Amino acid sequence: MEANIPNLSGEQMAKYRKSQNLLVTKKKPMFPIQEDLRDYLIEYNREQDLPISYRQLLRFQNSVPCYNADGEDTLWETVGYNAAEMEEINQGLRKVYAILKTDGQMSIVNHLYVDRIDYCTFGNSNPFRIRIVNSQNDNYDYYYIKSADASRVYGLELEHLLSPNRMHYLTSSNTLVEEHVVGIPGDIFIADWLQRSEINPVRMAKELIKFNERCFVRLLGDMRSYNFVVDITPDIEGFQIRIRCMDFDQQSYSGRKNFYFPQYFKENQDLAFYCLKHLTTESIYQYQLEEHALMVRRIQLIHYRLEALLDAMEKSTISKPEKVAELRESLAAHHGYPAFEQCQNMGQILRTSLRVMAERTPKPGDWDNDPTHLL
Repeated sequence: MEANIPNLSGEQMAKYRKSQNLLVTKKKPMFPIQEDLRDYLIEYNREQDLPISYRQLLRFQNSVPCYNADGEDTLWETVGYNAAEMEEINQGLRKVYAILKTDGQMSIVNHLYVDRIDYCTFGNSNPFRIRIVNSQNDNYDYYYIKSADASRVYGLELEHLLSPNRMHYLTSSNTLVEEHVVGIPGDIFIADWLQRSEINPVRMAKELIKFNERCFVRLLGDMRSYNFVVDITPDIEGFQIRIRCMDFDQQSYSGRKNFYFPQYFKENQDLAFYCLKHLTTESIYQYQLEEHALMVRRIQLIHYRLEALLDAMEKSTISKPEKVAELRESLAAHHGYPAFEQCQNMGQILRTSLRVMAERTPKPGDWDNDPTHLL
């Protein structure tokens, strides 16, 4: 999971990767926020002046492992700063929290304090996790400060516009601030919750189908189980379930079509088998159609804003030419839609993908009933 692995030694990292069964891949490059995207962020109040930057937080003097309540290493490092800087950093972090949560109402920060600053060197965004505590009742909250990456910003904004989830984030020059996404990490959910009697298997499988469809249509890649969370809400009968992405670094970057299907990742194979067990092909088709209809309705409501975002995306560099060529060809073949072959960048490919979704519906049988391809 991006943001959950510290700077381990070579031997420790090899052991961790083996234990987690992770593929060793090249790190995705960071893409700067270019002028058109910056204009979009300013227009829609995402860009704001913040009292502290990502670069300032990098000036920590020491770090120690961060352990959970059970004494287990969380694979984060809690960092400390020079005493002369600590007060300024704490005050700045409290103000950032107020800007993120209450649009800058500073009266709320008087009874808040920064309990901990954690850091992680694994992944693309190298995040800081800020733990904020209310001194009056000991309630706590988290938020994250990262190096701004255009891929991640596009992913966050597309999630906000096209999914049922609202994403609260801010940018300030090369700094990105994100609200904590609440839920059970997907890998923990699979291990500890998936087979519980409280979980309605049909509701769970339905949400998995809809999540899989959203990721593919809007080209969000790498949704392995440790890159999303499961939000469980008690309802009048049982629980409602929603899957929420929490890692957006791989928005429209990869050239591999299957990279945008959560169902194909080995880490998610238990979920794929779960759907095949509890849903018929007709039901899967129905839930795909439902998700397409919901996405089309969202597009209709935010049409001008989405157009502005896609215009900026078409002018941004967020992938490599060879990956663009690979993806447009595979999507053209997958959909039988030659217009993909005319796309020159990831923004145009995404626009075409959304157009195909609006014009067409998936056919029964698009979901492969043979589960062996997932192994």
